[in-house]
Amino acid sequence: MGNEQVKNSKTTILLSINAAAILIAGILIASAIWFGNGFEFRAVDERSDIVQDEVGELELLESVSNSEVDAGKVLPVYNEDLALSAGHEFNNSPVPSGELWNEDSVVIYATPDTDICVSGSLTDLGDMYWQTSDQSVIGGFYDSARTWLGYDSETCRYPVIRGFGTTTITAGTYDGSRKDSIEVTVVEPPVEQWKYEVLTLVNKIRIKNNLETLSWGDTCANAADIRAEETKTLYSHTRPSGANWSTVCPVPNSGGTSGENLAIGNAAVSPATTVALWMGSDAHRANILNPEYTKLAVGFKFDIDSNYKTYWSQFFSTY
Repeated sequence: MGNEQVKNSKTTILLSINAAAILIAGILIASAIWFGNGFEFRAVDERSDIVQDEVGELELLESVSNSEVDAGKVLPVYNEDLALSAGHEFNNSPVPSGELWNEDSVVIYATPDTDICVSGSLTDLGDMYWQTSDQSVIGGFYDSARTWLGYDSETCRYPVIRGFGTTTITAGTYDGSRKDSIEVTVVEPPVEQWKYEVLTLVNKIRIKNNLETLSWGDTCANAADIRAEETKTLYSHTRPSGANWSTVCPVPNSGGTSGENLAIGNAAVSPATTVALWMGSDAHRANILNPEYTKLAVGFKFDIDSNYKTYWSQFFSTY
């Protein structure tokens, strides 16, 4: 994609989406299609219908430690060996005979960034059934887990989250050898904390690529939130008013450079998955690795009653 000039500034505009392919006014926006074992992501130029690249699996980043984010404690996001929930590790130690969990309860985010899993010590369970006592909290489960996020489809299930609160999940094997229940509480994601975690993850990537780290973009912080909110109405680098995205935090008369990344949908369920989605596209990665930028503001909106639930924006700038 070519760069677009705004005032005295070079601006790069990029987006990504997890949804069925959408064709709007001749503009093919990015898509993600379910193939059973994972999603296929496509990053597409907003002003072209040419697919630029495809990513079958997300390469997730390391979790951020509590000491790495000034905004507050960071809960575990992803680990290659364990399925993590909101600050909770599903136990890998042996469970009693006939049971599935060592835990009595677990807390997960409503995004959701965690599948519901039985103990990681269990294998060869065969077919299982999964039930929920309150369908207004968790409405049910997809038939398989999100293996592209590292979850084992034999021992985990992707929950259909419909609201906040607590429900009892009961699971068992059809041969009757194991049956157990666990209390699952669904909570809102830590919106402000996750914004800063995206900045931390981006800076880890920039350090690995011998680039200067970015500071938090105070000037455009409110603008990033506005853009995340606007994507609920119109998923585009054109704002709902018809104005260009850059008008939300214009380049000053003294000059500068800015750029935008967007992501919405159930692929963007945590800072790690969202940054990995952007890094899986050459076009989005170009903004993250642009040596000219010095600041990054991150916008994040979560609306459990909306179509896509998670809405992210990155506003890169030199001002």
